[in-house]
Amino acid sequence: MIRWHAIVRTLVTGLLLFVILGAIYALWQRYQVEPITRDGKVRADIVPVAPDVGGLVTDVLVHDNQPVKKGQILLVIDRPRYQLALAQARASLATQKAALTEAAQEDRRNRAMPDVVAEEVTQQGTAKVAQLRAAVDQAVAARDLAALNLDRTLVRAPVDGTVSNVDLQPGLYLTAGKAALALVYDRSLRVEGYFEETKLPAIHVGDPASIYLMGVANEIRGHVESIAGGVEDRERQGTDAQLANVNPSFTWVRLAQRIPVRIVIDRIPPGVRLIPGQTASVEIHGRPGDATVRRSLPW
Repeated sequence: MIRWHAIVRTLVTGLLLFVILGAIYALWQRYQVEPITRDGKVRADIVPVAPDVGGLVTDVLVHDNQPVKKGQILLVIDRPRYQLALAQARASLATQKAALTEAAQEDRRNRAMPDVVAEEVTQQGTAKVAQLRAAVDQAVAARDLAALNLDRTLVRAPVDGTVSNVDLQPGLYLTAGKAALALVYDRSLRVEGYFEETKLPAIHVGDPASIYLMGVANEIRGHVESIAGGVEDRERQGTDAQLANVNPSFTWVRLAQRIPVRIVIDRIPPGVRLIPGQTASVEIHGRPGDATVRRSLPW
């Protein structure tokens, strides 16, 4: 009887060891071999909205985190000043046109009376007409530029998206080219998974992917669009005009490099909202016919 209990204990112990080893092997396959990463981020292109003209902000027509459409007016910059500039340009153009008309009439009279008017005076009149025509062209360009600047006082959304970081108030002075607010381009939403280089042989462009946001159980479906063409080599510094600065130290424990893999989102479950910066887990599923690459151990 005692021998039977010893055999049972041995079998149970062996079974437990087998289960533990099997679980360890499954976990190792899951997190070290299969193309899975918990290091993923929701990304989107951020479009900085900057005015093309400088001046005081007179109106802010959007609020923080508001969805906007392409061409929608976001803010207005000092239109009265640029309206006056356009009126001045138009007046200058009218003056130049009047002077050109008068000079052209005088030039025609001089050419009609060659026996009375000296040739030198006629040549001077012709040159004056040419100069005034150039001045009119310049005044037309100045008027068109003033009209363009007036139109640019209405700062519009360049793409569909959601405005963010809006803290503008009327009265703030903005300079041309300085970003006033950020616009999240909604159509560029994607997920970037940072996979260890040891898992790249199992990842191919077009492979389906499962995405899970932190704290959300619903599966987001996508597929691999591209794999990064390169990453920064932190062990080596120096530009093309300098000698390579190579780190002379070498650590025995070598961590696998992380390579960005871009995932296009195909389907989002109802009620799930993607916000750039969210953390995500990404699992890549192989397709039948994908070429397999023999992989060695990471050490």
